[in-house]
Amino acid sequence: MSEPKAPAPAPGDTYKGWLFKWTNYIKGYQRRWFVLSNGLLSYYRTQAEMGHTCRGTINLATANIAVEDSCNFVISNGGAQTYHLKASSEVERQRWITALELAKAKAVRMQAESDDSGDDCPTSPTASGQGGTSRNSEVQSTLRTLGSKVEDLSTCNDLIAKHGSALQRSLSELEGVKLGGETGDKIRQVTERATLFRITSNAMINACRDFLALAQAHSKRWQKALQAEREQRVRLEETLEQLAKQHNHLERAFRGATVLPSSQSKPAADSKGSGSGKGDVSDEDDENEFFDAMEDVQEFITVPADPKYHRRSGSNVSGISSEIGMDDQSVSLDEQSLASNPESPQPQELEPVKKRRTRIPDKPNYSLNLWSIMKNCIGKELSKIPMPVNFNEPISMLQRLSEDLEYSELLDKAAKCQSSLEQLCYVAAFTVSSYSTTVHRTGKPFNPLLGETFELDRIQESGYRSLCEQVSHHPPAAAHHVISERGWTLRQEIALASKFRGKYLSIMPLGTIHCIFEKSNNHYTWKKVTTTVHNIIVGKLWIDQSGEIDVVNHKTGDRCHLKFAPYSYFSRDVARKVTGVVTDKEGKAHYVLSGTWDEKMEFSRVMQSSRGGENGTEGRQKTVYQTLKARELWRKNPLPEGAETMYYFSSLALTLNESEDGVAPTDSRLRPDQRLMEQGRWEEANAEKQRLEEKQRSVRREREREAARTTNPTEEGTHQDNYKPLWFERCDDPVSGEATFTYSGGYWEAKDQCSWEQCPDIF
Repeated sequence: MSEPKAPAPAPGDTYKGWLFKWTNYIKGYQRRWFVLSNGLLSYYRTQAEMGHTCRGTINLATANIAVEDSCNFVISNGGAQTYHLKASSEVERQRWITALELAKAKAVRMQAESDDSGDDCPTSPTASGQGGTSRNSEVQSTLRTLGSKVEDLSTCNDLIAKHGSALQRSLSELEGVKLGGETGDKIRQVTERATLFRITSNAMINACRDFLALAQAHSKRWQKALQAEREQRVRLEETLEQLAKQHNHLERAFRGATVLPSSQSKPAADSKGSGSGKGDVSDEDDENEFFDAMEDVQEFITVPADPKYHRRSGSNVSGISSEIGMDDQSVSLDEQSLASNPESPQPQELEPVKKRRTRIPDKPNYSLNLWSIMKNCIGKELSKIPMPVNFNEPISMLQRLSEDLEYSELLDKAAKCQSSLEQLCYVAAFTVSSYSTTVHRTGKPFNPLLGETFELDRIQESGYRSLCEQVSHHPPAAAHHVISERGWTLRQEIALASKFRGKYLSIMPLGTIHCIFEKSNNHYTWKKVTTTVHNIIVGKLWIDQSGEIDVVNHKTGDRCHLKFAPYSYFSRDVARKVTGVVTDKEGKAHYVLSGTWDEKMEFSRVMQSSRGGENGTEGRQKTVYQTLKARELWRKNPLPEGAETMYYFSSLALTLNESEDGVAPTDSRLRPDQRLMEQGRWEEANAEKQRLEEKQRSVRREREREAARTTNPTEEGTHQDNYKPLWFERCDDPVSGEATFTYSGGYWEAKDQCSWEQCPDIF
């Protein structure tokens, strides 16, 4: 490594040298050439790149400089850019720190002076370095013109003074002439006015001279500030151009890669959340925005149990039962049987009645400036913002909710379990699996119209029937009911609270999900975690899930606590990590779950647990679990071929909007704007979407007027007060105690009879 041996430079000097810059956990620290000049720290891969390609620039005026250890230090400007750097020695690190601090102080001082001086010269923004040069020339030309005008004023002042003096002498001579009293008074009056005029003109010219001197004194400062701004703008444009090229290259490389796993669960350059640890495979990704969550200390540690447990697991079942404290007599299901239930249904072996489609029309390549539309929506409720279909995917929120059943076979396996703890493992895996379809899905589903429904009849393929209905519009809420012939029922009411915060979009699902198993009468409930869409303004959109889920068996008291770790730039853990512990009503751990919400989940049976050493940062003790070998519980299905051109839909999602006979006239498949978007006719879809929304508003106003006529005028009412869903009714849940919408029946009977007269006209 080439090290500059010169002492720390004086303020304003350029400082150059090699440093090691952190890129990611695959490549680690990489050697880069850094240049410190004019308050800007830039870096290049090699010295030869200085003439054409800048890999990144950070303005020290707004940056924080922190020393980590003897050789490492960090430069950050508040989150958008963070450089983790390492010098070859402590002396070299100190040289750089000194140079950076001096440059930062000068940059802050220069920025303050520039702000104080102001700049009233008209400038027009340009998109190239030549624009900065033209603005600089314009200012210089303005100063020259101003100087010439002040010189003209000075010449006029001299002439005024000369002619004024002559006029005053003439007036003085007139005063000496003996004239009438009235004439003398007039002459004295003219003399006084001439004197006042001379004093005023002298004051004006003196002020002009002062202005010229001030403008000349500050012109150099203005020129320097403009030059620094121009250089910074040019570097920023070069950096953005380079990032765009890299993004293009990485996207092409990803799409053409043949060595990636079929699940595409870890594409290095596809999303910012896919990197493991500090960054992605690309070693120049530091300029993109990350969700810099604090690294959370793992609450427990798993270690392999003594091998004797493995030997006993097949032969001494009663011994294991006594070790783990299970009351069920059917503990003969060991780790292998739990991971792969031989009685589990195999949907692939069933021939579906209808051949489902495997493709939809490719997504058109429409360019759209997201920020130009979203910048006026910061802080508003997402459901109340009119959005073009360019941001959507061609399915509704009701269909997206039905996608939770992508891995319904997990509940089929859970229904066959004899042990409630084993069953809880499958239910927990099912809760995680519902997020696997969202990893690449940055499009927004269509907001359902009030009264819109969606049925999903998969009796022949998977043994279940599903019905969703939009039961409320403000706030938006949907009710969902699933009945399976394989021994389970699922129901939920989901309301979405979403906030746009400029850099990211947070979607908070509200409501409880219930799953009841017919044979055991076990009743499980849980809630969903928060979904966050990052890089709204700049960069490639990526999805993250974060939060905690408690899956509770209200009959037995068993509980599974799942933790979705938010993606962190500084974390050494695998991205999208999920961990969980299954405990009984006494709080004793029986299973440990681990994996990722976009790929797979594994479980390990706990043989023994103990309290470990304290965590130094928080003073908490970690729990150490001795477990058997981990077994796979769930794995994501591979995406269909060409999914990247079909909104990254899964195999199930591709079939959700497929036309089907006999559905209700309120079904999402019949929604015209959604159908037009799927066909690639986006302009027509936008017009149709606007028509439907206006129609819904008109119906709402009419409903409110009707409510006003039939209720007490002094009482306030909303359109929800007198709107009753067609297939669901609100009642108090006996388990959770919450008021929720539950299926009231009649839909499938109406479908069998083709009797849809009661359905409203919403399309």
